[in-house]
Amino acid sequence: MKKIIALLLVAVLAASSALVLASCGGNSDTGSGDTKTELHMATNAFFEPYEYYEGKKVVGIDAEIADAICKKLGCKLVIDDMEFDSIITAVSSGKADFGMAGMTVTDERKKAVDFTDSYTTATQVIIVPEEGNKVNNGDDLAKASVGVQLGTTGDIYVSDIKGASVERFSKGADAVLALTKGKVDAVVIDNEPAKAFVEQNDGIKILDEPFEKEDYAICLKKGSDLTAKINKALKELKEDGTIKKIVDKYIGD
Repeated sequence: MKKIIALLLVAVLAASSALVLASCGGNSDTGSGDTKTELHMATNAFFEPYEYYEGKKVVGIDAEIADAICKKLGCKLVIDDMEFDSIITAVSSGKADFGMAGMTVTDERKKAVDFTDSYTTATQVIIVPEEGNKVNNGDDLAKASVGVQLGTTGDIYVSDIKGASVERFSKGADAVLALTKGKVDAVVIDNEPAKAFVEQNDGIKILDEPFEKEDYAICLKKGSDLTAKINKALKELKEDGTIKKIVDKYIGD
């Protein structure tokens, strides 16, 4: 009898483990239920407060939300830091399970990847010198040299402005550095990283008028079963207040 009970317990534990593992995989593009114990998140960890380094660890809003999602799915989160414009390629090729990097849903990006529901709203702003600035609003960008981070929505928006001279940088910090040295007239970037850059650099400011508003979402490989699973986790994390708590921790209400 003891042996029978022991065997039953082993069977139950094995079944439970299989269910946890299955929740991490099962991409429709593979046609099978992959059993993963971890999920790889592609990001660019130079976008404070969404993702940035504290020592050797990547922290921030996206990192904490991704970790909460992975815990819901019974997986360990692994963060892969890379250039922003490499994220969609990493996700669409299967090198990363999902991308999360303050990424806005656009029609162009939707051609390459799928997106989850939005998890937060952001604002694009314009950074200019405190003195002698040539740009006072969005219209003035048409006659200015503008620094942007390569592949971001700031890059997309400014590229559509006729007359604007676009200077692209691999990191937002590099664009801001160019601004402080007078190499560009303005920088277009998300409001939260912009605030951090202004705090870290003397002689620059954010214009009061927002440039664009946008929703951030998580990108996944086309047809991935993880999209529905992550959407379910996001819904639960919104309803129980977890996402708001994480965002408030870094940004406030």
